[in-house]
Amino acid sequence: MRSLKMAILALTLAVGAAAKAQDGQSPILTLDQERVYQETLWGKRAAERIEAASADLSAENRQIEAELTAEEKALTEQRATMEPEAFRAAADAFDAKVIEIRQRQDAKVRLIGQMQDAERQTFFTAAFPVIEEAVRSRGAVAVLDSRAIFLAADAIDITDDLIAEIDAALGEGTDAPVTGEPEQAPQPDGEDDSGN
Repeated sequence: MRSLKMAILALTLAVGAAAKAQDGQSPILTLDQERVYQETLWGKRAAERIEAASADLSAENRQIEAELTAEEKALTEQRATMEPEAFRAAADAFDAKVIEIRQRQDAKVRLIGQMQDAERQTFFTAAFPVIEEAVRSRGAVAVLDSRAIFLAADAIDITDDLIAEIDAALGEGTDAPVTGEPEQAPQPDGEDDSGN
């Protein structure tokens, strides 16, 4: 109910400002926050960074899966020539390795999510002065996210202008730093802490 009231209020303000917007001045402006992020040079660079990290992780996961499958097959083939206790110890060590690798790969997935959040947060922190100046220079007192408004005049939407202004002021930005880099997962066919 509260969100409906807010939408009606925003609609009333936006429609009331539409007439004033004809001369380029309006107390209320709108923008599409997602487009402002995604369509700027910064947002496009960040998206490419996330996509590259995701692709690298997918390729790494496929390689690890193939190597673990081969190791499991080799262990199964050796079972007939091993003492039961020795086989059980080897199987337990293999299971522990699989769990450790899965945990490390899951940490890398979380890291990509953190990278995405960090890029977005850093972008809007850097872009805020540009947005603030855009609002001030247009004589407005507020800017609303157009996705939360039921109806508004196109004349008060500054999304395209903001994208151009932010690109001019910030360019592509730089990679947002992310803490907590996971360690490289042990390779199934190499030496690791499991003793194999």
